[in-house]
Amino acid sequence: MDARSEKNLEGVNPALADVVRDAWQTMPMDGVTFIVTEGLRTLARQTQLVAAKASRTMQSKHLDGRAVDLAAKVGTGIRWELNLYFKLALAMRNASVSRGVTVTWGGCWRPLNELGGTEDAIAQAVAAYGERCKVAGTRPFIDGPHFEVS
Repeated sequence: MDARSEKNLEGVNPALADVVRDAWQTMPMDGVTFIVTEGLRTLARQTQLVAAKASRTMQSKHLDGRAVDLAAKVGTGIRWELNLYFKLALAMRNASVSRGVTVTWGGCWRPLNELGGTEDAIAQAVAAYGERCKVAGTRPFIDGPHFEVS
């Protein structure tokens, strides 16, 4: 993992940081990797993100180091297409299961250990989350880069 990612893991829950490191080491070699863009946040940073509608809460788990944001990297560029985050979620799922750490993914707001171990299972969980929101009459907040310890 690059030095910036390691720095962004400072102050993050140690079990979550270890899951991130394991996921990075075991990412399939298909041209997609990731960087850690944010871990522990200040209250000022969280306020800024809520104002920009990039976050919906002032009770973010980033405030106490229980969440990280990962960005998909293809070649030297950062990419935001949701299907790339299925790959990250799968790597995080496998690492969290291996370590016995419950990690919830912002793509579907469910613990990853409840999902099947394929990209299709990850995609289906995102679709099911959208359906749950539709039935409830709420707007989904799909946050593919976000992972948090439960």
